[in-house]
Amino acid sequence: MNEYKQILLKLFNQNARIAQTFGMKLSYGENDQAIITLPYNPDLDHAGNGIHGGVIGTLLDNAGWFTCALAHEGFVVTSEISFHLLRPAIKTELHSQGAIIKMGKRQIIAEMRCWNEIGILIAHGTGTFLSIKKSYR
Repeated sequence: MNEYKQILLKLFNQNARIAQTFGMKLSYGENDQAIITLPYNPDLDHAGNGIHGGVIGTLLDNAGWFTCALAHEGFVVTSEISFHLLRPAIKTELHSQGAIIKMGKRQIIAEMRCWNEIGILIAHGTGTFLSIKKSYR
């Protein structure tokens, strides 16, 4: 496995406080697309008993960020993210995956999707990620 991929996996799965707080886990699938998994946690529900949209946005952002960071093999920052919540996520595990749409020298555009545990699409988003000089190497 790519050394930088190992660094990113450790960064998220062991060091990222938000990942620990929410219970999220990072893995990589085909074509090195980041996959964020979130087991159902009732503490992340809104008052209507569905998973809060901000939590879903966080899953999408992380899926895009970690896909772009690995492809760039450097540090990126989220510049812009937009997403649509397509249906409620109620008492379900969630999975979010990123994919690169266009990669430039300093700007990477990604698409992110979030599904529930039975494969129904819950949310779709796009993000712009910028490369900066910092690296985790």
